[in-house]
Amino acid sequence: QVQLVESGGGLVQPGGSLRLSCAASGSIRSVRTMGWYRQAPGKQRELVATITNDGSTNYADSVKGRFTISRDNAKNTVYLQMNSLKPEDTAVYYCKSRLRRLLAVGENDYWGQGTQVTVSS
Repeated sequence: QVQLVESGGGLVQPGGSLRLSCAASGSIRSVRTMGWYRQAPGKQRELVATITNDGSTNYADSVKGRFTISRDNAKNTVYLQMNSLKPEDTAVYYCKSRLRRLLAVGENDYWGQGTQVTVSS
């Protein structure tokens, strides 16, 4: 079994900051990519940022310069530092990991349960 557990969401005022964390645990052999996605009410889930196991990052244009993704490979944990938050950043944020389980042949994607981020005054 593999679990992804997110934490760090909450309510913050515009211009504020939050830091999300997501830890992958279970029978994991290797983790290739970890990332964050978000889904606002009435909208499709969209990519926020991803990071590979060698540290290569990718960001949505809407968050470039404000959000920073990082990871701790030893802990199979990914972080998302969110600064200068805007009301339009309000969404449920989901963690996703592409990984290989012990004894598995290939890789699969696993999702966390989501954490709510609300930006409002």
